[in-house]
Amino acid sequence: MSLSAVTIVMVFLSTFLFQFPIFSTNGYLNFGDIMIFTFAFTFGPVIGGISGAFGSSLSDVLSGFGTFAPFTFIIKGMEGLLAGLISQRQFRGRVLSGWVVGSVVMVAGYFLAESFFISLVFGSSESTGIVAALGELPFNILQVVSGGLVGIPLSLALKHLLRQTPYYYKLIETATSEKKA
Repeated sequence: MSLSAVTIVMVFLSTFLFQFPIFSTNGYLNFGDIMIFTFAFTFGPVIGGISGAFGSSLSDVLSGFGTFAPFTFIIKGMEGLLAGLISQRQFRGRVLSGWVVGSVVMVAGYFLAESFFISLVFGSSESTGIVAALGELPFNILQVVSGGLVGIPLSLALKHLLRQTPYYYKLIETATSEKKA
């Protein structure tokens, strides 16, 4: 539970404190994906999913984007869950595969949510939402690319540092036992 709380706060802070507005859509670019990928690759799917879902949606609520919080909860939760799940499998390139799948979930999830939600609530036609979603698409891609480019090496460094502590195996055991429960 402590690990979940710390990772939720880290995702929240990296999302909330480092926001760069996207004026065309009133959305924002953030660094939350770096933490989601870092925690998913370091601690696995449960921690990755929990931290992504709760940390990111909490940032939406406190940033004035509360209408997107339910979408964020599902999209970012699935991003962390699937990235962590795939990265724990035993095959070559599993971390990169986890990054790609998590990235596709995030980019496609927000594209669909923005396309339908924006047109439903704010637009007069379906094309309004699609145009807005297309405006955010490059920023969402940039977000997940930076998330992997920074998150993967950060995860490797974090695992290396944690292995040198007496708590590493307890952390890993706790993270994997949550998955079994």
